Amino acid sequence: MNTQDTIISYAKKTIAEEAQAIAYLEELIDEEFSEAVKTIQNSKGRVIITGIGKSAIIATKIVATMNSTGTPAVFMHAADAIHGDLGNILKDDVVICISKSGNTPEIKVLVPLIKNFKNPLIGITANKDSFLGKEADHILHAYVDKEACPNNLAPTTSTTAQLVMGDALAVCLLHLQGFSSRDFAKYHPGGALGKKLYLRVSDITSSNEKPQVAPNANINTVIVEMTEKRLGATAVTENGTILGIITDGDLRRMLTTNTSFEGLTAKDIMSANPKQINNDAMAVDALEVLEGNSISQLLAEDNGNYAGLLHIHDLIREGIL
Repeated sequence: MNTQDTIISYAKKTIAEEAQAIAYLEELIDEEFSEAVKTIQNSKGRVIITGIGKSAIIATKIVATMNSTGTPAVFMHAADAIHGDLGNILKDDVVICISKSGNTPEIKVLVPLIKNFKNPLIGITANKDSFLGKEADHILHAYVDKEACPNNLAPTTSTTAQLVMGDALAVCLLHLQGFSSRDFAKYHPGGALGKKLYLRVSDITSSNEKPQVAPNANINTVIVEMTEKRLGATAVTENGTILGIITDGDLRRMLTTNTSFEGLTAKDIMSANPKQINNDAMAVDALEVLEGNSISQLLAEDNGNYAGLLHIHDLIREGIL
């Protein structure tokens, strides 16, 4: 077997072994898991998640997932906990302790201290008969038969199982709390996904120039307005009402159909009844209108009045497209 085939074989074997272990977790979801979820749901405090070594790294990811889905969570390293960080734990908090063996020295020191605080303790471990397994109020059994590491030493399959168990917790809590896409956007305002959920047309048009000409404006006025405002189009308005739109394409068509521009006005070359969108609409809805009609510019209106112009490049810049 050549080197390439060997690499591909090892990779597939690793994925297959971890996939098999994750599939087995489904059989381990029981009443204990349900009670753990309800304990967190009914808590008035936060979720403190702790661990040592690679389990600590998994803990930080579960904390991030919970925080982004409406369950306030804080990471506490198990080694630091016994040197002052136990002060992170407040009266109403629920503590989750992650450990594959459940018997590491740090866990054996930490668990009794948490129990003394009377905080509910949830354990995520592969060994239900371990110290953690016996002391925790609820156990999430993240059992794995072996690591994907050929020496069965490096945490691979076990940390994946811990991560998946954490995801299952977070998703269950998300459903029970009725956490919506709108809620998700509140915690992700800077990302493209968040923008799709909260960015409105007005957020864009308020930052853009507002090109517009009167219906009787001459062609020179139209060209100057479009050039200065640099959006590739201008609205044609009268007393604030949208009558039409003139785009770069309309100007090019004018050049091919007219030998003289003298006497031509905006209303002669505009496209009447242009596509419009309410200024309060979501930007992602504007994208749907633009793509559905194969156009690059869209006029925004507010109570029947011209509110601004949106270009597809605005949506690209914002990460919507």
